[in-house]
Amino acid sequence: MKSRFSHPLLILFLALPLFVCTDGATKAGRINAIERELAATPALAADGFIFPVGPPDGRGYYNAQPFGVRNKRFGDNFHLGEDWNGRGGGNSDLGDPVHAVARGIVALVKRDHPGWGNVVIIAHRVPGAGGGRFVESVYGHLGEVLVKEGDAVRRGIKIGTIGNAGGLYYAHLHLELRPAVTLDIGGGYGDSLEGFLHPTEYIRKHYYQQRR
Repeated sequence: MKSRFSHPLLILFLALPLFVCTDGATKAGRINAIERELAATPALAADGFIFPVGPPDGRGYYNAQPFGVRNKRFGDNFHLGEDWNGRGGGNSDLGDPVHAVARGIVALVKRDHPGWGNVVIIAHRVPGAGGGRFVESVYGHLGEVLVKEGDAVRRGIKIGTIGNAGGLYYAHLHLELRPAVTLDIGGGYGDSLEGFLHPTEYIRKHYYQQRR
């Protein structure tokens, strides 16, 4: 796997398959490498967020299953992200473009994950006091994937298309935002919202304002 970065340490870690990060030391090393690369590359700083569909404001799409809502199909657990659907409903948005919410580095690409289909995770550094903070965006149920691990991405770049996990669901995008780089895909639902951000609220709070 070839990274677009020249940082030798990052290349070393990005040469390892991310989906085997069950080993604590391997996972921690990959996270550290990604965070160091983000911190060392000002051009990758996330200087504003947009919505991943119908950018910049989500026009033409709606949030069919909001963050934090309990779902009885999944043990009455909380929804840890948001499900974005096209206004036409059903599979009308199948194949529609999905965009990176902010600048960052593609930390994980996992194909044909059970229950998820194709997944992309992007790590972001949000500038601020003490060097800023790290945030991770997770894009689930993708059809086509157009990026690879280690890619530097711009805000708004097309990273894939909306899928339906091989027909398991009607087409939609499952979006999560997390206040850390974790690399794990997760379950999409949980008994606690700890460790997850409200995607719409966070994007609106950090919305990209075009400089005039």
